[in-house]
Amino acid sequence: MDTRANDLSAGPRLAPASGGPARQLVVLLHGYGADGNDLIDLGRAWANDLPDAAFLAPHAPEPFPGPFGRQWFPLEDEDPEARARGALAAAAAIDRLLDAELGKLGLDDSALALMGFSQGAMMALHVGPRRARRIAGILGYSGLLIAPELLPAEARNRPPVMLIHGEIDPVVPFAAMGQAERALKSAGFAVEAVARPGLPHGIDGVGAVLGGRFLRRVLVGG
Repeated sequence: MDTRANDLSAGPRLAPASGGPARQLVVLLHGYGADGNDLIDLGRAWANDLPDAAFLAPHAPEPFPGPFGRQWFPLEDEDPEARARGALAAAAAIDRLLDAELGKLGLDDSALALMGFSQGAMMALHVGPRRARRIAGILGYSGLLIAPELLPAEARNRPPVMLIHGEIDPVVPFAAMGQAERALKSAGFAVEAVARPGLPHGIDGVGAVLGGRFLRRVLVGG
């Protein structure tokens, strides 16, 4: 039996701050060597902008090769083809989870936004455009676009994208944001790219506020 979907369903979640039924779902995909607990506080920060949204921060399906943490796919091999194979395998588990969660909430893809940090941003940018139905938007922090040459042929829809990246990132080079922006725009996506001066590999307060505004705009308007 394939256990990846079961493993992926674990992770912290937040019910809508309004106390009512969820009208939107935001799925937060963590970075390499972390887990869902690393991002769930962003859901609390964004609850004022999205009081009717449920937030889910799943743990990646594979153990990280260290004392703790998870990974969406191994990064020891930096070969682009290996990275693309890893993303493809992880995407299947993410898609199953998204379908299950939307079904539980009685929502469709138009009420779904994907957010990711670092390797999680790679996965959000990989999964979102390949969904059978268009999601509301993709928010990526400090990530990169895997296999950009495949995107024009494989994209099944083109949700709006916001990319935010620190200018002194020592982990995922800042140049990766510009490369992703150009590839996405060339493939027909609407993209907002925000550089954060003096920021290393992380999410700062300004970036969090901008991300929350983007999610509100794509999910509820205004």
